[in-house]
Amino acid sequence: MASKAQAQTEQPQNKAVDTPENKPKKNRISGGFFRFVIVRFLLIIPTIFILVTIVFFVMRATGDPITAALGGRLTPQELQARIHAAGYDRPLLSQYIDYLGGLLHGDLGTTLTDNQPVITVLTRYGAATFELALLALIIALIVGIGLGRIAARRRDQAVDAGIRTFAILCYATPVFFLGLLLKLIFSVWLGWLPSSGRSSLASEMQFSRLVSPTGFYVIDALQLGDPAVLLDVLQHAILPALALGLLTAGVFIRLVRTNVISTYTSGYVEAARSRGVSEKRLLSKHAWKPALIPIITVMGMQIALMLAGAVLTETTFEWKGLGFMLSTYLKARDFVAVQGIVILIAIIVSVVNFIVDVVSALIDPRVRY
Repeated sequence: MASKAQAQTEQPQNKAVDTPENKPKKNRISGGFFRFVIVRFLLIIPTIFILVTIVFFVMRATGDPITAALGGRLTPQELQARIHAAGYDRPLLSQYIDYLGGLLHGDLGTTLTDNQPVITVLTRYGAATFELALLALIIALIVGIGLGRIAARRRDQAVDAGIRTFAILCYATPVFFLGLLLKLIFSVWLGWLPSSGRSSLASEMQFSRLVSPTGFYVIDALQLGDPAVLLDVLQHAILPALALGLLTAGVFIRLVRTNVISTYTSGYVEAARSRGVSEKRLLSKHAWKPALIPIITVMGMQIALMLAGAVLTETTFEWKGLGFMLSTYLKARDFVAVQGIVILIAIIVSVVNFIVDVVSALIDPRVRY
């Protein structure tokens, strides 16, 4: 009897106590997460395939590209010879299959107006667009997150009303009008900043000395190690990046303000406030991180809109990137070049959305795999 009682008293002591410290933490990087990433990545393939198909047939809805680009400038015999040489008189399905085969080998065709490979155009001018989009995104995050936090902290006050009005103006103002307004103020009236281009002629001559230029002028200026060239590049980038960045900043301001206010009224924040936690700490430690999740989710869509806005921004500031060349090729009705640029932008948007989905899945505990 004594040994049985002793065994009964020792049994609870050997049982592990289920406390929060002993509970295993959930690992977000698991087999389910990797399956989620693989599925999301594989979805890029049918998305790009559908976009390529739509762009191909839409570009040929008005006829063959050579007639659209060179019709009226060649005699009917010369035009027909060019069409036959390019293979545009073959059945449309055969052209489509050949085009897909070229895509698999990295061949996007040859431009009709200046007779250069489309892939060369993309590599030459793509860096300019990526650099502009990156600088604009930095401005959008700094302005949008900073003003959004201030508006949430000063809710329903004069500062909040002013910031909300500013956000609406940023979002509603066409990017080309904002660009022209910035040029008028800072270039014409004040004379502080250049009105067009990516750099001055002197800086362009300096870049020609580089053995392996990247096409990103900020990086190339750092390679040169010349502060004057770097300053010149940044001065040329301020106005176009500001015009494009403020468009997205308006969206970020409203997102940050709305989500920070909603987390401010949540139960765990109220519990922390009742314990005497300061409002500044409530904002930075408790309400801020949950408010970031919707911003990261929306960021992929905003980058897509930013690339679309780059067409007007680059045209306004004569920033020779993909947007500027897309506008040029559209005016020349060079549908081969337009098709290649649109496909590249579609691929970039698909990849960015994939990255955003993966990051959101890592930081958002509500996502299930």
